[in-house]
Amino acid sequence: MTLVQSDKKNAKTIGNAVIAGAGPAGLTAAYEFLQQTDIHPVVFESTSAIGGISQTVQYKGNRMDIGGHRFFSKSKTIMEWWNRLMPLQSKPAIDDILLNKQGKPFATEGPDPETDDRVMLVRHRVSRIFFLRSFFDYPISLKLGTFTNMGLWRTFCSGMDYFSAQIHKRPETSLENFYINRFGKTLYKLFFEDYTEKVWGKHPRELGADWGSQRVKGVSVLAVLKDMFAKKIGYNHTTETSLIEQFIYPKYGPGQLWETVANEIRQTGGELHTQSEIKKIHVNANRVTSVDVEKEGETINIVCDYFLSSMPIKDLVAAIDGIDIPADVQRIAGNLPYRDFITVGLLVKKMKISNCTKIKTYQNRPPDTWIYIQERDVRIGRLQIFNNWSPYLVKDYEHTMWIGLEYFCTEGDDLWQMSEDEFITMATNELARIDIIDKNDVLDAVQVKIKKAYPSYFGTYYELDKVRLFLDGIENLFCLGRNGQHRYNNMDHSMLTAIETVRNIKENRKDKSNIWNINTEEEYHETTNK
Repeated sequence: MTLVQSDKKNAKTIGNAVIAGAGPAGLTAAYEFLQQTDIHPVVFESTSAIGGISQTVQYKGNRMDIGGHRFFSKSKTIMEWWNRLMPLQSKPAIDDILLNKQGKPFATEGPDPETDDRVMLVRHRVSRIFFLRSFFDYPISLKLGTFTNMGLWRTFCSGMDYFSAQIHKRPETSLENFYINRFGKTLYKLFFEDYTEKVWGKHPRELGADWGSQRVKGVSVLAVLKDMFAKKIGYNHTTETSLIEQFIYPKYGPGQLWETVANEIRQTGGELHTQSEIKKIHVNANRVTSVDVEKEGETINIVCDYFLSSMPIKDLVAAIDGIDIPADVQRIAGNLPYRDFITVGLLVKKMKISNCTKIKTYQNRPPDTWIYIQERDVRIGRLQIFNNWSPYLVKDYEHTMWIGLEYFCTEGDDLWQMSEDEFITMATNELARIDIIDKNDVLDAVQVKIKKAYPSYFGTYYELDKVRLFLDGIENLFCLGRNGQHRYNNMDHSMLTAIETVRNIKENRKDKSNIWNINTEEEYHETTNK
């Protein structure tokens, strides 16, 4: 392992910043150090992948976006950051060429996705719910088709329950009450209760309202009505993230952006080491002094002036050495809950479901980027159609469809323990059972597992402030990103925690609350999204 150590005699370097994790937060921090300071960043990533959960997995020429990542933010800083690394397209992509589709807001000058790779595409946002063997808009719209699919009695009950919920507000002590206050009990039971339990493995009454306030934010029946009315009269208003209709997207998926950032870091003097796990974090006099890094069986000690952690808090606390860690802090951190993630990539000739929308698509394929599967007789949670994220994710876009079947699980449970072949067979059978594919159309398949994909909001999560207080007491340690703060941040939120961290270090700020406050303040919720 070759490493450039901090050299206090070198006038160009005023410190060494060790960064745990090469996901959006860690890479953004390293990039910002190089752009804004003379601090030398050294990034250690325990896996071989770049981008964390925002990586792009390649399989026989096809690419998978793990979890799906729309590039959209109401933060001007983040939008400019993305555009600086990957400029917006100026000419149509192959799917638009095949359809002779016009009207997308391309850049006046910029790369051509047919000849250039470092390019952001403009994509249409289409996501729907598949329930009762029918499609519903996501978020739920108040169109005739919605009422037809629900039936007269469910529609009547939904309306009555919604108005009742507006009169008798519940205390928002759980995610269940959060949803009922915004949608009424009937819509909650139809579209949120079972799906939430499928995702988190817990009933919504056991989950905190915090998750809803971060992810659903201003979306409600009232927000849907306001959005519909504004469109009818042509009024330009601020739209909630879940209601946006377009987003930008890297030609080869989110991993392409982060691989581009990684190359920029290396080219401008930073370091990035994969398959390098931080095993010990040495603390003395309330400062991280060095870390032990293990790679290929070898352990090396790296001295650091700053330590930025996007590793799971559970692992961070367990790795701290040299100071007494309160028993309460160890207990809370050691029991923080996470949800793990399994994706099955299926290459198929075609899908049985066709396009029943007004959106023009190639060969009348469904237009969705992802579909929320809320059928109760299958365990699949969500279905991605990679062709619609970017046609360049698919090796043979014109003749095949590349789809991702997403399952939420917990490491060690029955889904996680299944063999790859058994899991792929189960997943394929489920999709065939609900008439989305024909098993005879499957050409190939692969399984991808991701640990600690989603920090969960139950258990010792509600005591996390005690851990935060302890960690903030270590002067040069900064927690950032999704796992680093145990918060279900969007990609732009994770990036902002990194940007704020670098700013704090640059300006010698001692208070770290601005970093933790990203994606918690109500005003921020209304103005910043994925």
